[in-house]
Amino acid sequence: MKKINLLLVVMSLVFGAAFLNSCRKDETAVIPDAPSVTAPSSTISVDAEQSVEVSFTINSPGGFASANANAQGGSVTILSQPEAASTSGTIVVSFTAGTIGGTASVTVTVNDVNQKSDNATAVLSVAKEEIVISVGSNISSNTTWKTGKVYILETRISVLTGVTLTIEPGVVIKGKAGTGANATALIIARGATIMAEGTAAAPIIFTSIADEIMPGEIASPNLEPDLNGLWGGLIVLGSAPISADAESQQIEGIPASDQNGLYGGTTADDNSGVIKYISIRHGGANIGEGNEINGLTLGGVGSGTIIENVEIVSNQDDGIEWFGGTVNVKNALLWNVGDDAVDTDQAWAGTIDNFVIINPGDECFELDGPEGSYNGAGHTIKNGTVSVEGASGLIDFDANTDVNMKDIYFFNLSADGGQDVEEYDKYSANANGFASSGFQVTLPAGIALTDVFKGGSDAITTVVDAGAATVGADLTQFSDWTWASVAGELAF
Repeated sequence: MKKINLLLVVMSLVFGAAFLNSCRKDETAVIPDAPSVTAPSSTISVDAEQSVEVSFTINSPGGFASANANAQGGSVTILSQPEAASTSGTIVVSFTAGTIGGTASVTVTVNDVNQKSDNATAVLSVAKEEIVISVGSNISSNTTWKTGKVYILETRISVLTGVTLTIEPGVVIKGKAGTGANATALIIARGATIMAEGTAAAPIIFTSIADEIMPGEIASPNLEPDLNGLWGGLIVLGSAPISADAESQQIEGIPASDQNGLYGGTTADDNSGVIKYISIRHGGANIGEGNEINGLTLGGVGSGTIIENVEIVSNQDDGIEWFGGTVNVKNALLWNVGDDAVDTDQAWAGTIDNFVIINPGDECFELDGPEGSYNGAGHTIKNGTVSVEGASGLIDFDANTDVNMKDIYFFNLSADGGQDVEEYDKYSANANGFASSGFQVTLPAGIALTDVFKGGSDAITTVVDAGAATVGADLTQFSDWTWASVAGELAF
């Protein structure tokens, strides 16, 4: 009997152990499947150095635990993912492409709470960034030219009325070669706006297609700073008053057939935008006998426009020419222009303050009076430093020149003479109160003050030794960002 009882006990233990083992096997069998990750099925396009969001769907029967992502051809950041223990959801990543075009990829790996994982890879096509962009037609909608890029003017380009052209710091604009009706230029038409705000660290440069300069450079790597006439120039037109035969006129340098060349009106505070830290080079293409484009042409531009820190280098015609208007210009440098450095016409009624002139081809100042019945308040030219060098003359006044000039220093005159002030006596006899004062000059040996400053202009001029001038420009305003500065031309 005892043997039977013992046998029953042993059998119970065996069956109990078997039952427990069977339960454990059942528990192992119900562990959920591994997660699955699904990437987009089609290739995703993105531009170089730009970002795009990529979505991956997941299923995680065992519960979501974590995710990580890595990329080839760029960088990746996880923007969103499912909550912990979720069994399904979406992982969104942001991929930022590198600078090189081609194929890139993003791989997302998902782990569940049971340490099981899966991954999937999305394929992207990266388009190489376009650095050089052709501009072949008028700008008819708001447009931005981007930092780091070169824009090629294929022909004469106008920004049309009501449209804004924004030019970011460091942009390089190159005009193709052409003369006559094919001369390239950028025209800001009446009612249009230019927002060209460069910086001292990244000026905006207008130059010729022949110039190999690229964004980030100041000096041309291949063109000399006295080469001119390779393209047109920058022309800004507004609706401020002008003194001419009619309220509006066609601007010099643009064929009469182009209505975008009209300027003038009755809005003294007209606003054509902002121009800061720009350098205009190698321009002045000829469109007809004796008719070239200036480096910067300002036709009827109003006082609402801001123009500061402008360099003109080697323009075949004038450096800056004003045709009426009321706009002010501050910090201007004019180097190696082929004709007049500063030319004023049609009763311009603004101020140029703090300027440098270096080696103009004709007059340092060509100052013409009003042409029509309108007479403005006159203009002011002050705080200038003039390195005369090869200029034909210093100042060409007219009897009706409407200008106040003051605090200007002239030096580097020719020892051969002939560079003088013309018709000062007629100008100074004006009945409108216009007057000039505060001239200083360093004369070459053998040249008398009255040999140069004629017609009574010697009375407003003081002879000073080299380096002893107490008037003139603040040269620090042109440091580093101008070609003249980096070429050592400001080491007076």
